[in-house]
Amino acid sequence: MKMSIAIDGPAGAGKSTIAKIVGEKYNLMYINTGAMYRAVTLCAMNEGINPDQVKELCELVDSLEMHFEKENLIVNGVDVTSEITMPLISNNVSKYAAIPEIRAKLVELQRSISKKYSVIMDGRDIGTVVLINADLKFFLTASAEERARRRYEELRTREIEVDYETILNDIIKRDYMDTHREADPLTKAADAIEINSSNVDINGVVDIISTYIDGILN
Repeated sequence: MKMSIAIDGPAGAGKSTIAKIVGEKYNLMYINTGAMYRAVTLCAMNEGINPDQVKELCELVDSLEMHFEKENLIVNGVDVTSEITMPLISNNVSKYAAIPEIRAKLVELQRSISKKYSVIMDGRDIGTVVLINADLKFFLTASAEERARRRYEELRTREIEVDYETILNDIIKRDYMDTHREADPLTKAADAIEINSSNVDINGVVDIISTYIDGILN
């Protein structure tokens, strides 16, 4: 049985971590769409291409070969997984992700993958745009403070010097940009199941999602 599962939500809600675990549990291909936008941001900034240079950005995207090896994103043969989670990329990705032409190109790629494989896909517009007919849709959220704490702990674990208040302010700004952008803003799909993970650990969220998947499979 081919299956598609959509997980949406704001930055730092735990979407990627949970999607990876669920994907492994049910043998679903995990597609981290946020990582794809981050990769475009990384490559654009490395090339000195600004968000207002749409023509150059489209040409850049057309030149990128992206695929996932488990949870790692490979771009033109290079594993960019660590680079795309750096604060510089986090602080700029919304500017590039808001560009309609870039979104259209990546959405087309994401949809083509879902037609071939059973997938679990996370991002900002999966249930509302990319996988409108997904078998299950989830909207994963948490308080801005809790999401900032998680990101702070993640970066400190990697020995990256960061300030909690700065991360919190960046998350609040990114939430605003993601929910107010003109192209495919972050919003909960009408048929999505909302899960607030502020007081629920990763395993707890996985258990909730698994209950719904088991309901379909059984």
